[in-house]
Amino acid sequence: MWSLVLALFSYLFKDKRPSWFERTLVILKPDGLQRALSGEVLSRFEQRGLQLVAAKLIRPSAAHLKQHYWELRDKPFFTNLVTFMSSGPIIAMVWQGTDAVAIGRAIIGATDPMDALPGTIRGDLCITVGRCEEGPKEYWELIGKRNKFSCLTNSRFRNVVHGSDSVESAKHEIDLWFKPAELVMWERCCHDWVFESPSS
Repeated sequence: MWSLVLALFSYLFKDKRPSWFERTLVILKPDGLQRALSGEVLSRFEQRGLQLVAAKLIRPSAAHLKQHYWELRDKPFFTNLVTFMSSGPIIAMVWQGTDAVAIGRAIIGATDPMDALPGTIRGDLCITVGRCEEGPKEYWELIGKRNKFSCLTNSRFRNVVHGSDSVESAKHEIDLWFKPAELVMWERCCHDWVFESPSS
C-alpha cells in the first residue's frame, strides 16, 4: 500500500523539465513588497520567457535568513542585512527556463543600484544606495526606532530583489525555501514557441 502511495507521489511531483532547463530563486525583498512592486517584478520575468513554478508570501525568521546568507556571515553588514530582510513580508519565487540563473541576474541588474543599468529592475526601480550603517545618534533620536531602516547612508541591500548568482547557489537556496512538493510542474501552451532544444 505504502509503496503504491510513494510511487504515485513520485510520479506527480517528479521533475519533468527538460535537462537543459535551469531554476533560480528570486526574492522580492521587504522594500519591494512595501512599494507594491510585486506585479512589476513578476511581469519582467514572464516577459523574458521564464516560467514561475513556485511562490510564497512569508515573513522569514532571522535564523532562516542567516542560513540563506551564510556566505556573508563575516561581512560587516551581515547583521543589518538579516535584520532588514526579517523586518517584513517577502515573496520567495522559483523561476525556470533556459539559462534561468544568468537571465535572472540580467533582469535584476547590478547589486548596487548606482551600477545597475536602465532597463533592469534595480536600475529602474531602486531608490536608495549604500550600506546601512548605524548613523549619528542625533539622527536616530530624530526619526525614532520605528524608521530605523531609513538609514542616513541608505542601504545597498534595499535593492528590491534577490536573485541566485550561480546554478549551485540556486539549488541550495531553492532547497532552503521550498519543499519539493511546493514546486508545481506545468507546461505553458507557448512552450515550444519560446524554448528550443539544444539538440534540435
